[in-house]
Amino acid sequence: MQIEDRVIAITGAAQGLGKAIAIRLAKAGAKIALIDINLEKLESVLQDLEQYDATAIAISMNVANEAEVEKGFAQIKQELGKIDVLVNNAGIIRDGLLVKSKDGELVDRMSLSQWQQVIDINLTGVFLCGRAASEQMVLQPEGGVIINMSSISRAGNLGQSNYSAAKAGVAALTTTWAKELARYNVRCAAIAPGYIETEMTQTMKQEVINKVENMIPLSRMGQVDDIATTVEFIISNDYVTGRVIDLDGGLRI
Repeated sequence: MQIEDRVIAITGAAQGLGKAIAIRLAKAGAKIALIDINLEKLESVLQDLEQYDATAIAISMNVANEAEVEKGFAQIKQELGKIDVLVNNAGIIRDGLLVKSKDGELVDRMSLSQWQQVIDINLTGVFLCGRAASEQMVLQPEGGVIINMSSISRAGNLGQSNYSAAKAGVAALTTTWAKELARYNVRCAAIAPGYIETEMTQTMKQEVINKVENMIPLSRMGQVDDIATTVEFIISNDYVTGRVIDLDGGLRI
């Protein structure tokens, strides 16, 4: 699928990976629907896109809220005419051990709130947005593309029961949707980042960053544009579907 003049919706577009993806695709001539719960930050991204003469709109949306998702994707169709590509990028972390003991006493455990918040945004949000986008795509002769953001943590990672479970679910959704939607010319693929330099990783202590980089065969964290170029590749290559592309510098958790 050519990117120029395509309507591309990006969740979690207010910062980090989502913002980088939006800028990359706007440069390629796409029309962008920026989606995030933080409208103020979205407005800032809209200003950034103006320098590329991109057609873009901002939609405030909680991706885990069914009514807001349905309303938001209806707005995209109304204002931009259709949706060709969805990038399911929105996500949060609420890390914690399943249980923790000290001196024979239970001192902590992952709360249901920690679990549910991550599942709601990182998995249910992907489902709701994917369903809303595909409802439009299956009625279009040209079909569409859905790109989900998984993680190398889908294999399981210390302190991330919630996040790992959600990202494994995202990988499973990707394969399932690729099989179900192929008859409508709708492709679905996923990207599984490792450690990427974002606002989140910038809060890590330098000694932790050094330890992480020593674990990575390429000896450095990835850049947000590494993810954005892979999004561009998936959209452009009409034979990519049903696969999860690991972008981790060779790291395996």
